[in-house]
Amino acid sequence: MKKTIYTILLIVAGALAGCSPTPSDAVKAGCMPHIYPDYTGVTVPVNIAPLNFMLREPCDATYATARFGDMEIKADCDGNAVTFDIDDWRNLLAAACGNAFDVTVHSRNEGEWTEYTPFSISVSADKIDPYLTYRLIEPDYEVFSRLQIKERCVEDFSERTLCDHNMVGDRCMNCHTYGSGRPDLSFMYVRGDGGGMILNRGGELSKLPLKVDGKGSVYGQFSPDGRYLVFSTNVIIPAFHSCPARRLEVFDTKSDVHVYDLEEGRVISSQLLADSLSLETFPTFSHDGSSIYFCTAEGPARPASIDSLQYSLCRIDFDMRAGRIGEKVDTIIKARQGEKNSVCHPRISPDGKYLLYTVADYGTFPIWHRESDQQMLDLTTGRVHTLDNVNSDKSDTYHCWDSSGRWFVFASKRDDGLYGKPYFCHIDDDGSASKPFVLPQKEPSFYDNNLRSFNTPELGKAPVAFEASDVAGLF
Repeated sequence: MKKTIYTILLIVAGALAGCSPTPSDAVKAGCMPHIYPDYTGVTVPVNIAPLNFMLREPCDATYATARFGDMEIKADCDGNAVTFDIDDWRNLLAAACGNAFDVTVHSRNEGEWTEYTPFSISVSADKIDPYLTYRLIEPDYEVFSRLQIKERCVEDFSERTLCDHNMVGDRCMNCHTYGSGRPDLSFMYVRGDGGGMILNRGGELSKLPLKVDGKGSVYGQFSPDGRYLVFSTNVIIPAFHSCPARRLEVFDTKSDVHVYDLEEGRVISSQLLADSLSLETFPTFSHDGSSIYFCTAEGPARPASIDSLQYSLCRIDFDMRAGRIGEKVDTIIKARQGEKNSVCHPRISPDGKYLLYTVADYGTFPIWHRESDQQMLDLTTGRVHTLDNVNSDKSDTYHCWDSSGRWFVFASKRDDGLYGKPYFCHIDDDGSASKPFVLPQKEPSFYDNNLRSFNTPELGKAPVAFEASDVAGLF
């Protein structure tokens, strides 16, 4: 008797399930789905990891597919989370390379299925450098217990630690910087007593106590041939705002720019880059090493007048053969009071055509400035691209080109104004920028639960040959 009743219940349940709506008879929403991260209408490299996402619509189930021509892949869906199998994803990107594919999302809410208008994702044949390094840090002033420098493969979701705060004597460290994306040439700076520049050269690690007049190096870039390192020495002061709309201001009271010859172990200086009446910082070499670009402001800075601290973009010649700094400074962008054109973080594209930089109302630390934006100067025509399609109403800064010059990555706080995340952008032949997309994560809910900022993301061609334990061995 019990068996008969159980059979009848199964039949009734099956009949009821057969009457339930399915994606095939869903009601069309007439709009695209609200998803996070927002991957609608973006352009991605053909070698990027799956763009997993969350559906931000009321639902108890989700169904999603991605289609190009006759190829269709189905996503794995759990509640409102949508994930793609990495092998299926790679096959789809390979098939759609140079074109765009569509993603269609269905959701079920209270037994009713809804079909959203498909959104497209364009696939560029321009590959991106597959490794990304960044500093993970709480967006705070003095909490560094979880400070780390990480390396992530953007083609999948593998990640490893290159430096850990707790393994270098509880010291803070600056971010990891490649030389032309090379895995065998990079550096980071560990602060504090006993710290120094951690140099990765030829795959060998060493610690350089690179200081000038007692000031340690902060920002720097390698010359194209890898022999020289142009760097700044800064005395950095953090100060809290009395204005409730702002959290923290960071500024330099002293800063100079020098060049270090890695072959001869000597510092090359010039009064034009180390003027006691000016604040020189953010140096970088041109793509061919024939000049140094840097930012400079009249100093010293004081908290009461910090909002008048304006940085101009300048350049000076550099002779790589002789290891000699030029004798004339040219102003490329002149900062003007009352305008948002205080410049920082200049970076030259590998072909020497573009100079990417950040502008803010004032100051030297734009990550705390909501108004900071990316701009791009065409060095062949003098045209400034305001990159309206790239910028948001929150901080957009700390950028880096990949080795092809077709992609750049930058840190943006566009989502919540607090946590910086790495966003990627494609540049076409005309200098037009695509809609940025955030670094994809294996778990669609990752950014909802993450409580650390991604600082100064840098792109590299291959994994570096060291890890956190190797850096710890230098201390």
